[in-house]
Amino acid sequence: MPPSFEPHSLSAHGLALHVRQRHPEGSRAVLFLHGWLDHSRSFDWVLEHLPDTWRLILLDFRGMGRSAHVPPGGSYSFADYLLDVECTLDGLHLDKVHLVGHSLGGIVGAAYAAARPARVQSLTLIESLGPLGGPPEGALDRLRGFLEDAQRRPRRKHYASVEEAAARLRENNPTLTEAASLHLARYGTEPLEGGVVFRFDPLHRRRFGHGFDEAQWLAILGAITCPVQLLHGSHGLSFEDPQTRARLAALRSPPPLTLSGGHHVHMEQPEAVARALEHFIR
Repeated sequence: MPPSFEPHSLSAHGLALHVRQRHPEGSRAVLFLHGWLDHSRSFDWVLEHLPDTWRLILLDFRGMGRSAHVPPGGSYSFADYLLDVECTLDGLHLDKVHLVGHSLGGIVGAAYAAARPARVQSLTLIESLGPLGGPPEGALDRLRGFLEDAQRRPRRKHYASVEEAAARLRENNPTLTEAASLHLARYGTEPLEGGVVFRFDPLHRRRFGHGFDEAQWLAILGAITCPVQLLHGSHGLSFEDPQTRARLAALRSPPPLTLSGGHHVHMEQPEAVARALEHFIR
């Protein structure tokens, strides 16, 4: 069983964020940031193997997990997630923290570490090295995509059971194991009309109107001053293409540690990921 955590509701300028915390007087404060459309329970199996003396903090980003959705007429942007991190630290009276981010959570963690270097002691990126990026001329396509998506009514798809919802997760991510998909679906859905629906706000499926081009993202990576480690699934993201090599060079970090698994390698190899965290976080 995962360690016992105390739930908190923190305000991100009026929007309620769901945060869980263990051992608030712990020797290491570590904040975990989950992936897109996931939730903080994705780290449960890693937490079982971490020291009992650490202060562990789990955040559900706005509109995901058990955090509140934006009100009608609202929308989401990448910068909102950085605000979620900052409001979590402020709400828990934390001056600085070690960040661990998977996928989207890693992108957020990297951007926050660059923007707030004094508040981030170390950064662990799991299957994450930045957004898709692209050339500057991609800005126009992003704006068009944002306007097109805004015309579509948000829809929450119903599933007959948690098992059916888990099967859908595996369709979207073929490297996801059955056990991991069931865990994500069990804690990421809620009952509705004789079945279940995912908790995340369907507005998250809309494309952002703004994004970083590659030059901007390289500048952000280059501004990170804390120690960084990268954990990579052997069947996850490619870390061999020219874009990735340029990002690794900008980050000035050691080569990624490759573990057997896919994009959710922290759920496939939780003990190995925990060992890497314990060795790295000082």
